Amino acid sequence: MDEEPLDAYSRTVVAVAESVLPSVASLTVRTPRGTGAGSASVITTDGYLLTSAHVVAGATGAEAAFTDGTTVRADVVGRDPLSDLAVLLTRGDVPAPVVLGDAAGLRVGQLVIALGNPLGLAGSVTAGIVSALGRSLPTAAGRVVDEVVQTDAALNPGNSGGVLADSAGRMVGVNTALAGIGVGLAVPINATTREIITTLMTHGRVRRAWLGIAGTQVPLPPHLAERLGSPTGLQISGVSPGSPASQADLHRGDIVVELDRNRVVTATAVQKLMVEDAIDRRIEVTVWRNGALVDVLVFPRELALP
Repeated sequence: MDEEPLDAYSRTVVAVAESVLPSVASLTVRTPRGTGAGSASVITTDGYLLTSAHVVAGATGAEAAFTDGTTVRADVVGRDPLSDLAVLLTRGDVPAPVVLGDAAGLRVGQLVIALGNPLGLAGSVTAGIVSALGRSLPTAAGRVVDEVVQTDAALNPGNSGGVLADSAGRMVGVNTALAGIGVGLAVPINATTREIITTLMTHGRVRRAWLGIAGTQVPLPPHLAERLGSPTGLQISGVSPGSPASQADLHRGDIVVELDRNRVVTATAVQKLMVEDAIDRRIEVTVWRNGALVDVLVFPRELALP
């Protein structure tokens, strides 16, 4: 008796699994505290792998095993805890790289497939949909990863660093966390993260600027909101001692409305502007203080990572 033909959904998932799984490795990581596990994917023909930064935290070495039986040693080339991305370089031949897509084109409800090695089960595939876009993921380094993709594709420990693929088999995210039952998160592959990956491959780290403020979004007085064209600003709730913000005389209670000629209303908006180009450059910050708009000059320093 002939097998029933696969339906369209099954054909899509099977095709993605067959094309992407060979490029996804089961990663065994050695650290001074023991061994850990995760997933990684081949992203270049000369052996660079992409994984999650937390998977290789403290790593002294790693081993990547592929579904075709290939096993190679790998070294951590660069790690960026603030995006939860890391790059390794293998010491041997690896399968063909995955095709990188663009998460900017994803839509809620779209089919996505997660490929990795959950619970040590190599070559596992789960499928689901994009549940939400634009989520924020807090990191251990104290910042958040923006534009995170939320999916209901089942993710478990060991999936981190694996591939989130679209129906065409293009990598649109790096599976990074299990947020709860039925909720998985992935760092997007987009213009910003592509730049981070390239920087990690070439320089081993990503440089960012630091102001040293914490704040919350608050409503502005109606007359000020009308004048600025924004109903809210970022009220400073804390200033780190000795930070650039402290040295520039920014105070708790100041409401930041503009930074480097960009309107800001959230801490994330400030974070996006604290790029390498801002390090040691004079930047003008406009704040609402004691009923008046005040311009403050600040010189952000390079953020020191733990």
